[in-house]
Amino acid sequence: MAEQTTSIWGARGAWTGIAKAGQIGATGKPGVTALTLGGMGFATLITASGSADLERAAKRLIGLGLPRTPSAVWSKTHGLIWAGPDQWLLVARQRLGFSDLLSSLSDDAAISDQSDARAALRISGARVRDVLAKGSMIDLHPSAFPVGATALTSFAHIGVQLWRTDDGPEGAVFEILVARSMIGSFWSWFAASAAEFGCQVVIGGG
Repeated sequence: MAEQTTSIWGARGAWTGIAKAGQIGATGKPGVTALTLGGMGFATLITASGSADLERAAKRLIGLGLPRTPSAVWSKTHGLIWAGPDQWLLVARQRLGFSDLLSSLSDDAAISDQSDARAALRISGARVRDVLAKGSMIDLHPSAFPVGATALTSFAHIGVQLWRTDDGPEGAVFEILVARSMIGSFWSWFAASAAEFGCQVVIGGG
């Protein structure tokens, strides 16, 4: 009689086994805080030249227009981030209902759900720009990279999308989206770069 087996496979967060809660590097008050973001939805939206239909659909469904320059627009639940000519990244802070939203937009854009293929990290703190400057040549001075700005760039030769959200109590806040297959390498670079200033790691839900 064949033995019955129980599957041990199960969903796990992108940062599981990569980032651990606690402080790394210098002791004392951390200069950087890193919050892993879980349970989010990500999708690429691509249109042929002329995206009026997608614009109308996005405004109707999530109340947001399409940014036409390297910038991001946000509601409490969703974001639309410029990702190139006639391309956008759609972000949902919670994945519940995300598939239905993509289905509703599918008549007006070519859509690729990237939710399980990307990992997001929010970083802030007094030394956040010093850390980011170690990996990228993007000018993150407030005059060059204000709230709402975005860039497709790389850190330590790893492609990312970076955007700046509303400031927090300690100043600028950035979010970084990385291919899930590369987050081990990305985290190795980030942890080493942030250690000089002390980095508090917080594991988000999802």
